[in-house]
Amino acid sequence: MSVTLQITKSNVAVLLLSRPEKRNAFNEQVIHELIQCIEHANSLDVRALVLKTEGEHFSAGADLNWMKSMADNDFSENLADSKQLAKLMHVLATSPLPTICAVQGAAFGGALGLIACCDIAICQDNAQFCLSEVKLGLIPAVISPYVISAIGERAARRYFLTAEIFDAHTAKQLGLIHQVTGKLDCALDQLLGNLLNNGPLAVRAAKQLINDVAGHEINGQIINLTAERIAEIRVSEEGQEGLSAFFEKRPPSWQK
Repeated sequence: MSVTLQITKSNVAVLLLSRPEKRNAFNEQVIHELIQCIEHANSLDVRALVLKTEGEHFSAGADLNWMKSMADNDFSENLADSKQLAKLMHVLATSPLPTICAVQGAAFGGALGLIACCDIAICQDNAQFCLSEVKLGLIPAVISPYVISAIGERAARRYFLTAEIFDAHTAKQLGLIHQVTGKLDCALDQLLGNLLNNGPLAVRAAKQLINDVAGHEINGQIINLTAERIAEIRVSEEGQEGLSAFFEKRPPSWQK
């Protein structure tokens, strides 16, 4: 298998794509393994899901041999294949867990979809990015909703059409990346430390809140929804413990 899922001592699920000889490019088997591992992580009582790859580069996107084989298939076969990639993006984007993507080296094509689907994305300061599909006469169709959500329509109009390579600092300016660092592992550890200090159910509820509120008009329905959510979590066991710990000036039970 090219994809493994490991649970750390801190109860964090680490999803590792290990195909460095192919620059971590993905094919139908890798996509299937990624879906399985993410779905399994979603079913576990873990605090976060980290997406990493092994080797010098994060991912070259789609495997060229796989793309060549798909070119020989008919429309229905290509549609079925594309739906699997769409499923991968959806499963990652809708994970109830807080998700972090750590990027090193080159991230091209479909790899930007994986990055955009994660809640938090950090990268090495020498990382490079490219929406390279149009160079091959293709389009970044399946990943487009997630990438456009991350970088905005205006930036997408440039980088979808030019397929130009942009650096880590540009990726941060665009909103694809949250943090650029020279020490990727240290930055990842710090992020995880911040997450693990927080109420585990509250973190999941906060993520769900974003999904339910973002893009909606602030109307009576949204106002009632948000009022209900805060009332529910205040009276929850975790909410009561967090408030008690704060007033008693002690660490809450979830902090180890």
